[in-house]
Amino acid sequence: MRGEGGETHQVAGGDVPVLTTQQGTPVADDQNSLRIGERGPTILEDAHFREKIFHFDHERIPERVVHARGFGAHGFFETYESLNDITKADIFQRKGEKTPAFVRFSTVAGNKGSADLARDVRGFAVKLYTKEGNWDIVGNNIPVFFIQDAIKFPDLIHAAKQEPDRGFPQAQTAHDNFWDFISLTPESMHMVMWIMSDRAIPRSFRFMEGFGVHTFRFVNAEGRSTFVKFHWKPKLGLQSVVWNEAVKLNGADPDFHRRDLWNAIQKGDFPEWELGLQLFDDKFADDFAFDILDPTKIVPEEDVPIRPVGRLVLDRCVDNFFAETEQVAFMTQNIVPGIDFTNDPLLQGRNFSYLDTQLKRLGSPNFTYLPVNAPKCPFHTFQQDGHMAFINPKGRANYEPNSWDGAMGGPRESPERGFQSFPAEEQGQKRRIRSETFADHYSQARQFYISQTETEQGHIAAALTFELSKVATPAIRARVVSHLLNIDEKLARQVAHGLRLQDMPKPADAARPTRQDLRKSPALSILLNGPGNFKGRKIGVLVTDGVDIALVKALETAAEQEGAQVEFVAPMVGGVEASDRSWIEAQQKIDGGPSVLYDAVALLPSEDGADRLSNDPAAKDFISDAFAHLKYIAYVSAASPLLEKAGIADMDEGFIRLDAANDATTFINTCRKLRFWKREETLKQA
Repeated sequence: MRGEGGETHQVAGGDVPVLTTQQGTPVADDQNSLRIGERGPTILEDAHFREKIFHFDHERIPERVVHARGFGAHGFFETYESLNDITKADIFQRKGEKTPAFVRFSTVAGNKGSADLARDVRGFAVKLYTKEGNWDIVGNNIPVFFIQDAIKFPDLIHAAKQEPDRGFPQAQTAHDNFWDFISLTPESMHMVMWIMSDRAIPRSFRFMEGFGVHTFRFVNAEGRSTFVKFHWKPKLGLQSVVWNEAVKLNGADPDFHRRDLWNAIQKGDFPEWELGLQLFDDKFADDFAFDILDPTKIVPEEDVPIRPVGRLVLDRCVDNFFAETEQVAFMTQNIVPGIDFTNDPLLQGRNFSYLDTQLKRLGSPNFTYLPVNAPKCPFHTFQQDGHMAFINPKGRANYEPNSWDGAMGGPRESPERGFQSFPAEEQGQKRRIRSETFADHYSQARQFYISQTETEQGHIAAALTFELSKVATPAIRARVVSHLLNIDEKLARQVAHGLRLQDMPKPADAARPTRQDLRKSPALSILLNGPGNFKGRKIGVLVTDGVDIALVKALETAAEQEGAQVEFVAPMVGGVEASDRSWIEAQQKIDGGPSVLYDAVALLPSEDGADRLSNDPAAKDFISDAFAHLKYIAYVSAASPLLEKAGIADMDEGFIRLDAANDATTFINTCRKLRFWKREETLKQA
């Protein structure tokens, strides 16, 4: 909005107002934070950045601006071995050390009431209550981010959220504003490959990776620094859903991820991840093809292998959602002695921003005393008063230094034990500038794409086509395709064909040409890193009166031995009477327990039961969706009429017939592949 007498400047679209601060000061550069040198730290005096982030942090009340929809659980972190050679962090000093932990998973773009299966980044935030203070690893399930400088974070989220004139769509990026921003921000293209991949629609929190995103430092007792990147690897392996399945899951159970984690913990199937570290020195950082301070880049695992150093186990649900999951406050600046920051400009901005956010959301600087946020080690400060203060300094002194003795004088600083920043040398001009080492926006995007299997590449192309089909402005669609041409020409042409672009655009101007020599990184593929088992998964078993009790018991036994779960779906939720007159309790009614809730299905109706279900639309959908979503399907001969009604005339290798008890084991072993991906190509040709 232009105020009275506001100055304008000429751009391609005509006269527009000059961007100013809220005080009316014209802004010269809204793309870069003020820093010391090209790769130096962000400066506190950057008033424009401070104002922009300050306002952004206070936009929402009471829910979080981002990561509003979350779900948390308690657990512990167990250290595998001492790492005292590379860090003095107390948590890594003793083998077998168990440290209390709280983890919050979340979506990023949606509001509190949005659904769990939105195509989105997932937050993966870990609070470790160490003996020397709280350490927060505030990460995501994707190791890179959209932007290189935190000054662009408000713009990114504004573009991704509901469009301000209409208040929709929420929890979606399939709209003009988001893709307009992306099409004008080439540094985002690596992240675009990740969010258009199946990483953005995980099957479960338990089946996804977590990443610290940024490069941090480890510092040992001698003051030696080692660069480190943090990875959380799920013990149950990686798994995602297909897009049609995600859409239907949001309708069937918008709390699907929450319910899955809650149920797993409640029945003692505790989710577990390994913490892995990528460790490298200054020489590697100097020689690496990309800047290790650039948050839009990864260090491939093939270049720096991941070293497992501990395990994270979630073994207790919260007692109260609001008190713990909603009020937990994660902050990237919460580190402990032995951990330190780097000059990653996105990390520098996050360190500045998060405290503001917590103050606005929780209403008081005393949010640190809430049980979920308070350290579990002794802590002593001179902070006092404020809204809802209930811990104030005891004794006469509430300042430091003071000359009072003993307890009256209060806590004292400790040069020996206290946190000390790594004494990195910084020099350079004070400027708003982006380092040239951040200028390659396409090479790692290409590396990610070529590292995917053909199936996964098809999903990326389909996701891009779908998202851009919701963009009403043809010029924005074309601009995105122009960036894709710098990543992979075949991908760009697939998307252009899917959108039916009239003219193929020219490749976008690139600050650096796309490197063709980067090798594939198999670690980036979900399908190449499957679990090799069916543990932690769930089978939906469709049963009717007269179901063969021997097959039911065989399936339950085989699933239990695998560590999988069986859930019975019946015409009525009360259950069914089995062939031996025993009663089987059902967990779901057929029209309330669709096959999208399960990782595989088994069809065990009796002949009479199948006949009764043959005209039930819910039964038809149960089977046809399982087939369309590439799931393994076990069946008995009596189920043939149901399969025919679902339009399945020819059964592929993803179907396993159950004639005898031993067939149940065969079915479970087959399910270890998770999906029958060959069917996808057949469905495309149908």
